[in-house]
Amino acid sequence: MRARLLFDTKENLADGLIMQIRVWQLPEPTPERPHALKYSLFYGRSGERIIGYDNERGKGDHRHYRDREEPYVFVGIAELIRDFRRDVMKEIGRD
Repeated sequence: MRARLLFDTKENLADGLIMQIRVWQLPEPTPERPHALKYSLFYGRSGERIIGYDNERGKGDHRHYRDREEPYVFVGIAELIRDFRRDVMKEIGRD
């Protein structure tokens, strides 16, 4: 069984900024992804990530803020999206 795409949204914002959220349901949990989800949340421009949340293989759940990378404690999809959007709102000065 292959991963199933649950969410795939992309918004083209002002000044060439992009906000994209993609979440896949994996066929089964793994040690790196015990929640059985793969995700990639991106805010930035083509070639420039400003804020990102992902769990790429070998790194587990983590987030990026410009050049900084730090662990992220995954609780659920709703919380993930809320945390991401909160960081984006802080970045654009709407917190």
